[in-house]
Amino acid sequence: MIEIISAVNCIDCDKCVEVCPTNVFDAVPGGHPVIARQADCQTCFMCEAYCPVDALFVAPTSSPAPPGTIFTDEARLAADGRFGEYRRWIGWGSGRRPGSLQDHNAELAELAAPYLGGNLLA
Repeated sequence: MIEIISAVNCIDCDKCVEVCPTNVFDAVPGGHPVIARQADCQTCFMCEAYCPVDALFVAPTSSPAPPGTIFTDEARLAADGRFGEYRRWIGWGSGRRPGSLQDHNAELAELAAPYLGGNLLA
C-alpha cells in the first residue's frame, strides 16, 4: 500500500497521478501530489515503478501501516534505501539491471542437471 511521497525527493511531475489505476493520488497545482484515497491502493507498485526520482514508498501490505512502524518512518526508509526499491528490483532507471538478469537460478540448474538426468534448461 502506498505510504509515503517524499517531499525531499518529489519533483512534482505527477507521474504517480497519471499511472495509478485506482486514482489514489491528487495533483496539487504548484505542489507535491498527495495520497488522497489510500484505501483504494491495490499495492500494484505502478506509482513507484514510474517515479523518475524514487520519491515513493509502497509498503508490501494490503492495508495502511500503523503509525510509528518502519513503513511510515520516512527517515528510516531513506536511510535503508527503501525509496525506489521496486524500480531497482525491476531494473527501471538509468544504470540499473533488471532483476531477471541478476537471477542465478540458471547456474543452479546447470549444476544440478548431471544429477537429474540431463539439461534442465532445454
